[in-house]
This record gives sequence, structure tokens and C-alpha cells, in this order.
Amino acid sequence: MTAPTFWNEGWTAALVNHLWQSMVVVGLAWLLAFALRKNHARVRYCVWMAASVKFLLPFSLLMTAGEWLRSWVPAPAAQPAVVNGTEMVTQPFAGEQFFDAAPMVTAGHHANWMAVMLLAVWICGASVAAIRFGHGWLRVWRVRREARPLDLAAQQVPVLCSSTLMEPGIFGILRPVLLMPEGILERLTAEQMRAIVAHEMCHVKRRDNLTFTMHMIVEAMFWFHPAVWWIGARLVEERERACDEAVLATGGGAQAYAEGILKVCKFYVESPLASVAGVTGADLKKRIVRIMTEQGVRRLSLSRKLLLGAAGLAAIAVPMFAGLSFADWSLAQSQADDFGNHPVKFEVASIKPSSPEEQGDSWNSTGSVFSVKNYNLRRLVREAYGLKSEAQVLGGPAWMDRQHFDIQAKYDDADLEALPTMNGEQKYREARLALQSLLADRFGLKLQRDTRTVPIYALVIAKGGPKLTPLPPDPGAGSPKTERDHSVTERIGHMTATAISITSLAERLTLMPDCDRVVLDRTGLTGDYDLKLDWTEENGKGVPADAQYPGLFTALQEQLGLKLEPQRGPVAVVVVETVSEPVFD
Repeated sequence: MTAPTFWNEGWTAALVNHLWQSMVVVGLAWLLAFALRKNHARVRYCVWMAASVKFLLPFSLLMTAGEWLRSWVPAPAAQPAVVNGTEMVTQPFAGEQFFDAAPMVTAGHHANWMAVMLLAVWICGASVAAIRFGHGWLRVWRVRREARPLDLAAQQVPVLCSSTLMEPGIFGILRPVLLMPEGILERLTAEQMRAIVAHEMCHVKRRDNLTFTMHMIVEAMFWFHPAVWWIGARLVEERERACDEAVLATGGGAQAYAEGILKVCKFYVESPLASVAGVTGADLKKRIVRIMTEQGVRRLSLSRKLLLGAAGLAAIAVPMFAGLSFADWSLAQSQADDFGNHPVKFEVASIKPSSPEEQGDSWNSTGSVFSVKNYNLRRLVREAYGLKSEAQVLGGPAWMDRQHFDIQAKYDDADLEALPTMNGEQKYREARLALQSLLADRFGLKLQRDTRTVPIYALVIAKGGPKLTPLPPDPGAGSPKTERDHSVTERIGHMTATAISITSLAERLTLMPDCDRVVLDRTGLTGDYDLKLDWTEENGKGVPADAQYPGLFTALQEQLGLKLEPQRGPVAVVVVETVSEPVFD
């Protein structure tokens, strides 16, 4: 049994990837904003808005678009190095799924509870942020409902007068209105009033309420991320500065405009909602200094336009290129390309559920007949794609592990003619390719190949050194080691090997029931050895006190001087995308 699906679907790795990529975009946005600090504030506002929108747009969506485009592009013969680098950048945490494919029910329940707790914390935080924004919007909506029309020259939007002390501001997105506090016409001169109204009309023209509402959604969804709140402050600062620049560019007097802002701050309070664009936002002291001292803003040069264009193009093109290059080409087809172009299939095949009382399992591919007994689907996938462990088959429903199958199949006539000319390895390869086709046809199996960093066991030298017997030298002095045929004899709890490499031993350990992870050789031993290993299989229940031999992990250390050390490492895996239960014959 694996950990619950709620924790195993890779959503944690996807979230980590998304946040990591979004932080990279935030860093690039800061660099761009710094490079453009002498240019118009509206340009920097767009840069920060793009960084905000990135939180709503995972690169995985652009990669999916690249995968769709893949159908219009011929499949490449090999992946160039630049493509491999692209995948590492777009998905640095390669969807680890954060689970061991181990029979550990307790660990699974622990992971499930952790996921539930994290989800509950996120819901609470998002709810608080949403309630906070909703409360501010409701306060302004009540002001808008009670306001009355104000006769204030011809403007782009309706002007309403409110009896509250809220500063002048634009309320609404689709049908914006300008809310003005009662008595403001008596407190501001005509020139100051024109400058304040021009500032608000600039907000309408720029659609600042719409864009900042989008950022408020980002803040509610990613309330736990300090970068989104920092971006919000930058957006308010650049929004107000952009309007200040627009007002001064139209010929408004800097002194009258600055005095008007100060009077608004003196007599009225700031809007309770950031998406209601007012006049007093951002650092007031800095704004007044800029208004009174800045004589002009530098226009974007050609080099800066090219810089912005290149940054925007890269943000879209890099993930799409990764999706186009890495897209899930048919795994069965890629395997067929490795071993030949003809599709290997069974002419007829029968699939039945294994009997619950059936003991043991078997794989047989002799002559024209192929048969498998008492295999679950995850094990069938491992065999079909030549993987070392079922832990390398990620995803899929629970019945892939629970339901076992018996398969009887017969090769088609074309393959029957070729089989007698093949050696054992070639026949096994052909059986795997035919099984791939059968799984695709009868189970609707679709896979994606990947390399992921997952929990593994590293086979290392234990304290005290290895207790292995190297191949003996020939009797002649100085003669090289004797070459002998490699052989392994295995039965439950016992293994005897002759002339076996440690790499081969690691592969054998991977297949053992007590090893729930892929075992990688990290001993550094390069020779061939004779060895004998005896242990008691634990089967998830521990070793009985009266057992003749210890468990596998202890036996390795005591008898061979080797140790299985839990680590994480890159492993070739296949990810189940779609699969369905077959119709039994």
C-alpha cells in the first residue's frame, strides 16, 4: 500500500516548482525595474504587474501549450543539451511526489494528515484575506450607494458626492464613478481641483482598478508569500507616480498639484480598499519631492525596448520550448524506436483476474506463447518498460496495486517467424514491446517518461569494511584474475552468487520485497565477487525473535560488510497519466 492519493499526486512538487519559478520572475522584475528607474513609471508598473500575474500562470500551462504544438512538429531524434538545461530551469524540483512507494500504512496516514492540515491553514489564510478585501469593498460600496450626483464639469465618468470624509477616488471596474467628499470644492482652489480630477481620470484611463483587483486575487491565494505583498506596495507606488507624471505632462502646475494632494491628506482619509484608486497612495513625502523637483522623465530608448521585449519573449518562449521539446512522446513508440521500427503486438490475448487464493507468480515467454500469472498492473508496467523497481512507476489509481491479473497471449505470425532467430535477451525485449502494446490497447495506459529525484537506498561500505570474497588469482604468480561465468542462485531468504559485480548486486536488491526503493551502487567497488547472503524476509511485520537469520538490512551489514543507506537520488521513472480497468475475457 502506498501513501494516500491525496498526498501522492505531485501537487506539493508542482507548488514548489511554481513558487520557485515565480520568485525567479520577481527577481527579474526587480532588475528590470531598477534598470528602468529613470523611465516612465507606467513601464515599471507593467513590469511589476507581470510579476504578479506570474503567480496565477504556472509555467506548466505554457509547457502544456508547447506539448500541444508538438503535434505540429516532427519528433527530434535526440534531445540537445540546451533542451535538457531548459527542463532543469523550468522544473528544478522534478515532481518528486514526496512519497516512498513502500508498504508503510502509518507513514501514509501521517502524510495525509499533514496535507489536510496544510490545506486547512491555507484556507484559513485565504479566507481572512478575502474577508478583509470584501469588508473594504462593502464599505466603499455603501458610500457609493448613498452618494448623490455632483455637477463638476464634463468628465469621462459620473461624479458623485459623498458625505463621508473618504478621499477622492475611482470606484468600480466596468462602470467606474468618481467619488468626491462633500465640501472639497470649498477647500481646494480651481487649479488644485483640476489637478486632482486629472489624476483620477488618469486612473480611469489606465484601468488601475481592474489590474489591482487582479493583484488582490493573487494576495488572497498566495497570502503566505511575502513577495506578493511586496509587489503590491510596488504597484501602488508606481501607479500613483505614473498618474503624477501624466498630470504634470499635461501642463498642470507642480505647486498647485502638490498643494492639492497635501490638502486632501489633511482633510480626508485614505480609501479602505487598495483597488479604489485615490490620490494619496504611496510614500507621500517622496511623491511631493518628485512632483516639485523632477523636470521630466526619460523616454524608453531602443536598447531598453529591446530589453523589455526580450524579457517578455523569454518568459513565454522558455517554458513553451521546454514543453515542445520534452512533451510526452508515446513511451511505447520511443521504446520501439530504440529496438526497431515495427510494432510488436500479440495476435490474441486473454486477460483475467487472478484467483485470490493463488500463490506465487510467474512470467513465461517460450515459443509462440507468452503468459503472466498473478501480476498487478504496476508490476506489469515495470516489466514492460524494463524498470528495476515498482517504485519507479509513479501515479495511477489504487487498483493498480490491489488487483492482480493472469495473461495468456500469442504472438502474431510475423513475429513468430523472427523469434527462432533471436537470443534470450532479444526475445525478452520483444515480449516487453508486445506487452507495452497490450497495456496500451486493453488498459488504455498512457505514460510519460521522466527522471526524478526520489527516495533511494545507496549501497555503501559499512563501518569495518567489506566482507566480500574477490575472484581468486590463477596459481601462477602475477597472473590476472580468473574469468568465470557469472551465476546467481536465489530462493526466499537466500542468495549465492559467483563472479557478481556490486552493481549487479544492487539491481538484485532492488527487486527484493524488503527493498521498497531503487538501490544504487555507491560503494566504489569495481571488481567481481563471490558471495553468500542469508536473511529472513520481514514482509512489513518485522523479523520474528526466533528467526534463524536477521533481516535483509542487518544481514547485508553483518555478512557482506555493506549497508543500505536511505538517500535521495535521480532515478528513471514513468508517470501514469491515464489508465482504466480492462474488460475481462
